[in-house]
Amino acid sequence: MAARPEGTPVWSDAMFTDVEGAKTFYGDVLGWTFGEASSEYGNYTQAYRDGKAVAAVVPPMPGQDGSPQSAWCLYFSSPDAAATAEKIKSNGGTVLMEPMAVGDFGSMCLAQDPTGVTFGVWQPGTHKGFELEGETGSYVWAEVFTREPAKSDTFFTSVFGYNTQKMADDTMDYKVFDLGGETPVLGRMKMASEDFPPEVPSHIQIYFVVDNCDQAVDRAVKLGGQKAFGPMDSPFGRFATILDPQGAVFAVIDTKTTVGEMPEMV
Repeated sequence: MAARPEGTPVWSDAMFTDVEGAKTFYGDVLGWTFGEASSEYGNYTQAYRDGKAVAAVVPPMPGQDGSPQSAWCLYFSSPDAAATAEKIKSNGGTVLMEPMAVGDFGSMCLAQDPTGVTFGVWQPGTHKGFELEGETGSYVWAEVFTREPAKSDTFFTSVFGYNTQKMADDTMDYKVFDLGGETPVLGRMKMASEDFPPEVPSHIQIYFVVDNCDQAVDRAVKLGGQKAFGPMDSPFGRFATILDPQGAVFAVIDTKTTVGEMPEMV
């Protein structure tokens, strides 16, 4: 597999105090199966769909205080994690975990943009990232949700060299980032105060493909999850946002069920 260009979403994982519970939930909602926990790397456990790696779950690291909030983390590809970490710092971001090698799998760091959006950086070694994308049960899209869009826009374009386009819609402040091609790699949504309570932090929302959005939401609710938004039709697919039983937020989208015209980008 060819290396993904710098700034391309390349991997996602989430930390859960109840890893077995997470495996049961995502196994049913997204059809994932799971590999053996890697005790050498903190019981990091990869998730698969049709035998291809799509994500991972991991318990809290030893010594972490209390029960950390479960959340999905999106990693962006980098040819040099240490260099990217320096760009993050010089553009007003915060490096939460300095670059570190993960065996021969690759190197990683964790960071936040100036508005508090947490993300990861992954320099691939033998682990190249997603083995399946855009298909049922796999990653397809992500959006930066921020209350300070100008700061996030400046940060992400400076660190990863993105181009930006704005959706021509007066009802929302939405942009897409691309790497010079026709295909966008990331969205950015301004968090309107009437839609997001003050306690909801800026974050990245990850979308996974499902065959039927409504059925996926129903399965999630039956397993103790909550419907946070939707299901809603759009030109990109029918989607919904779900809060899993341990508090991690993610979205599901049926990309085959589309309604309406694609929005104009300017």
